[in-house]
Amino acid sequence: MPKTTASGKPKKSELPSTLKKADLKAQRTFAKAYDSAMEEYNDEKRAHQVAYDALKHTYEKVGDSWEPKKSSGPSDAQSAGGKNTNRETAGGVDANASKDHLYKQAKKLDISGRSTMTKKELVNALEKESNRATSAAD
Repeated sequence: MPKTTASGKPKKSELPSTLKKADLKAQRTFAKAYDSAMEEYNDEKRAHQVAYDALKHTYEKVGDSWEPKKSSGPSDAQSAGGKNTNRETAGGVDANASKDHLYKQAKKLDISGRSTMTKKELVNALEKESNRATSAAD
């Protein structure tokens, strides 16, 4: 089912729950990428992957919401590798961000033990908290 209206606006009823409260640009990015991928591949799972990959270039997942990144680009090794890669993904967390940025995001989400965590541990903790918050919101 298309995620955009005939005029190109995102259909909120068709968006994943975490995107319903995101800004219009995030919603539009996801919806247009999804619709384009459905036309190209006619595969719902692949269309969702393409749409999230497009979204993760300019947004990062913080808890159960999507926030604009300071600079655009791939958020993890999987999104940097392209369609035929099978690498670890960070579930929307910007794993390529600085440790300081990740620490600030962890502080914002009140993740305990963050001051002693390595960058990889911060990414894992942020991903875990995002998954928990998303499940609670659904």
